[in-house]
Amino acid sequence: MTNKITSILMTFTEGSEHTLTEISQLAGLPISTAHRLTSELASWRLLERTTDGRYRAGLALRMMGSGDSCAPELRERAPCVLEDLSRVTHSRVRLGVLQDLEVAYIEKQPGPRPVSSFMPAATLPVHPTALGRALLAFAPASVVEMTILRGLRAYTPHTVTAPDRFRRALAVVRLTRVAVTRFELEATTCAVAVPVFGPGGELAAAIELTVPDLGRELQPVMAALTIAARSLSRELGGGSATHGAQVSGVYATVAAPPPPSPAWAERSASRTPRHVRT
Repeated sequence: MTNKITSILMTFTEGSEHTLTEISQLAGLPISTAHRLTSELASWRLLERTTDGRYRAGLALRMMGSGDSCAPELRERAPCVLEDLSRVTHSRVRLGVLQDLEVAYIEKQPGPRPVSSFMPAATLPVHPTALGRALLAFAPASVVEMTILRGLRAYTPHTVTAPDRFRRALAVVRLTRVAVTRFELEATTCAVAVPVFGPGGELAAAIELTVPDLGRELQPVMAALTIAARSLSRELGGGSATHGAQVSGVYATVAAPPPPSPAWAERSASRTPRHVRT
């Protein structure tokens, strides 16, 4: 068995990607054996599958061979963080990045199923999701305005569709670094999200937790969510703490004091000014 596994791993010594058929031929193994062993190696994260179904060396294997201390890429480290966070909170967990005025995301549902992969079809609208607001709050002002000009579609009766109210919600996120939405995308779920920062304090992604009720279930999960985001931020920053880093870009002048309570953030974001009609 050891010789078969070694023969498979040796096909990736030059950092190449292979289909299952190529692995079978290069390792001199039957296709059924190659399939079983590559699946097992992928579950150990020694190999990983690309979006087109090929296999390549996983993070653990590359780190063993490289010996350098560069920060792991977001797509490599994020699944581990989502798995741990979902296990602790028993909630659906998502990590997303901005892509063409939408949120490209991966998610981990409670239970044994693995974390999903970034796929072209796996996108969410920006404005009615906590994930999208945590990203948009630290994006350039032009991206915010393009999102508003595109139209703030009402997905439920609770979706924020007034531009002034939406801008105000983003201002609260920039201040607290916590985004919350209540029944805005799905009529039965609420969500809370926090940003993830990379080298130099640049926004890298956001992590979102889905909860049935913000009033009762927000506070218990906030500690785990915050710890997960800070841990991923440190890894992406090459080991440096990024929580206190200045946010670069158009919002670099916004102060970042210790975040107020999540409950205050949720109340402030949902409060509608008298002069705004939704």
